[in-house]
Amino acid sequence: MDKSKKNCKVIVTANQKGSVGKTTVCVNLGIGLARTGKKVCLIDADAQGSMSASLGVQEPDSLDVTLAEIMERIVNGEELEPGLGILHHEEGVDFMPANIGLAGVETALVNVMSRETVLRQYIDSLKEEYEYILVDTMPSLGMLTIHALAAADTVLVPLQTQFLSLKGLEQLIVTILKVKKQINPRLDFEGILMTMVDTRTNYSKEIMGMVASNFGRRISVLRNYIPMSVRAAETSAWEKYLPA
Repeated sequence: MDKSKKNCKVIVTANQKGSVGKTTVCVNLGIGLARTGKKVCLIDADAQGSMSASLGVQEPDSLDVTLAEIMERIVNGEELEPGLGILHHEEGVDFMPANIGLAGVETALVNVMSRETVLRQYIDSLKEEYEYILVDTMPSLGMLTIHALAAADTVLVPLQTQFLSLKGLEQLIVTILKVKKQINPRLDFEGILMTMVDTRTNYSKEIMGMVASNFGRRISVLRNYIPMSVRAAETSAWEKYLPA
């Protein structure tokens, strides 16, 4: 394997439950890495385009090239020009946007041979240019999430301190372990990151304790967590939508 490719780490943020801070975590982790001097590319693998919107894309449906276009070209065996469709953000990260077209791609992939490798082929083509590639997935365990896991080195699981989030964690872990066994043997856990934590309540503390006791032996539960904060939510909002 190319030495430069060895140095590129692919991290996927995944959780089938929505509104757990997945996009916020992915974007801010990428920007944080960029501020330390790392070369970072973010990939929006969610047809809702939440990452793209948070990075300032006002009308993602009007973009000529998004992840949907890239994946369609790979399926059709077409060559990809270097840097095709990648945008640059003033915070120092590059990113590949997404829009609703990605939903159609997910449906079309059902009949594609070796479909789980399509996104991995694209990510592999970027590895010589970046030290970190972060992929934000949709809130489901559908085809595109499996694609992302098939391309990943590690999975970072943002987990809100609520019972429903905890309830779905076991299913997510089972899915990740299946992908590791059947598709991507190198896949590992980056860890569980608790989000929207209100340390003033016993409820949040109880959930954090349950996560540590039930999953901490198998998966690293990160010591740092994201507190419940309006400011934290605002970090993923494009400034146009914020009050003056």
